[in-house]
Amino acid sequence: MNKVLIALDYNPTSQKVAELGYAFAKSMGAQVILLHVVSEPLYYSSRVYTPIMGFGGFEEIDYVQPDVIGEIITHAYRFLNLVKIHLDDETILTEVIEGDVVDVILDTAKYAKVNAIVMGSHSRKWLEEIVLGSVTKNVIHQTTIPMFIIPTNVISV
Repeated sequence: MNKVLIALDYNPTSQKVAELGYAFAKSMGAQVILLHVVSEPLYYSSRVYTPIMGFGGFEEIDYVQPDVIGEIITHAYRFLNLVKIHLDDETILTEVIEGDVVDVILDTAKYAKVNAIVMGSHSRKWLEEIVLGSVTKNVIHQTTIPMFIIPTNVISV
């Protein structure tokens, strides 16, 4: 196994997803790529957004400005760099890409020629599942790359 892609959002369980995904990759001597997808700028100002690992900073972003995506991407790289520091491995690669979450994960995995994708599976209420769908479920159904799914509803933070 050469490369493992770990897709992270800002859910408080992402720290454990990063740690378990990293341990999985390193147990096989694989390079780690941390990925965060920026899909909806308003998410970062909503009540759903929860900073993790001591990371915040979106409060000062003015969402009316045309360059808001650039600021969000800058903050997302800071977030991934904090994860990288937490994992204590300078060889970790980080990617922040704007777009549809499922498409970006699939495209990045294919482009980077990863051998496995690591994701958390957030528990969702049944109505949210019907309306929003599940990113993890959609990635599973559209990839041939092996996946390591971490059920985040059992991770205590």
